[in-house]
Amino acid sequence: MSKLLIKNAHIVSPQVDITYGYVLVEDGRISQVGKGACQLAADTEYDAKGALLVPGMIDIHTHGAAGMDVTDPDPTAVVEVAKAKLAEGCTSFAPTTLTLAEETLADSLRAVAAYRADERYSQVIGVHLEGPYINPACLGAQNPAFVRKPDVAELLRLNAITPVSQITFAVEVDGGDEFARACLDNGIVPSCGHSKATYAQFAKAYGFGLRHLTHFCNQMTPLHHRDIGLVGAGLLHGDVRTEVICDKIHLAPEMIRLVFSRRPIESIVMITDSMRASHLPDGPSSLGGLDVIVKDGQARLASNGALAGSVLRMNIALKNVHEVTGLPLSSIIQATSWNQAVELGRGNELGKIEPGFLGDLTVLEPSDFSVSAVFIKGCQRL
Repeated sequence: MSKLLIKNAHIVSPQVDITYGYVLVEDGRISQVGKGACQLAADTEYDAKGALLVPGMIDIHTHGAAGMDVTDPDPTAVVEVAKAKLAEGCTSFAPTTLTLAEETLADSLRAVAAYRADERYSQVIGVHLEGPYINPACLGAQNPAFVRKPDVAELLRLNAITPVSQITFAVEVDGGDEFARACLDNGIVPSCGHSKATYAQFAKAYGFGLRHLTHFCNQMTPLHHRDIGLVGAGLLHGDVRTEVICDKIHLAPEMIRLVFSRRPIESIVMITDSMRASHLPDGPSSLGGLDVIVKDGQARLASNGALAGSVLRMNIALKNVHEVTGLPLSSIIQATSWNQAVELGRGNELGKIEPGFLGDLTVLEPSDFSVSAVFIKGCQRL
């Protein structure tokens, strides 16, 4: 039986804050969490030296990083993205595709399946298909050449290659509400995004089981006093999970504060929506075959200036929310991992630091939230 002891840690988990404590991981799962010093014997010890110990973060919406996109023809692209995700404290992630041809998407999922056979870095929790069933009037940085209507058969063909955990689509397109139910019937989270849906159209899909909004406030119908749209729906319905890109660009600091002050914490899902320029200096880049310019930390299409994903890292997103809202980390941390795990059926083993959960843990420096170490199932990966 292998044992890992992490000592001298400031342990932060949902509704848990232990300023000086320890965690014992045995055979990949947490067996003890305690306060103060620990004299337990272990095969491996890690001295956190007072740093933050948080549940391994889970990014369910990330296209790329370190110069790679998960839809690149290079089969090693997903490996490099997984390595970059690990470096920002993510023990799990959902490789996220774009609006592309089915064969391109299939090739991407085959590369993900190959990586899952030997996950050396961040673990794949599922694939997020962003598109191709979106509203052409809300493209953002998606390629209009490949937009099409919802197709359950196509979705299931892709899901057969490697499990799809979530799909972003526009509920107002033909068959969108029934598509939501079909997704749920097949264990896939339906999410509305890149959409001009009215509140009534959202409500119909809500009746079919839809409970998720992709990158809240971005590429969706805004709040209006005569039709509250998708933004209003996200504020009104506490059981609808809303993804938030907390880079202070996609959402202004005041909007971040509004979301975290008015919405139940269990309904907030922090994401990066990162693209290939993440972890790289400013300069030219691309997304889905479209030219992108990254300047001052903002990724925008060269053609029209539309935001093209982000260069955000999950550890910096946590830092931003903590600074902007002033909320305790023991509350915010739920939105970095456990909410994601619950929605994807892993809430009994991921996203908390407590006995029985997997030893997926991240050590952050309290001064700047930089990542010092990452453990997956009790094994140090960074």
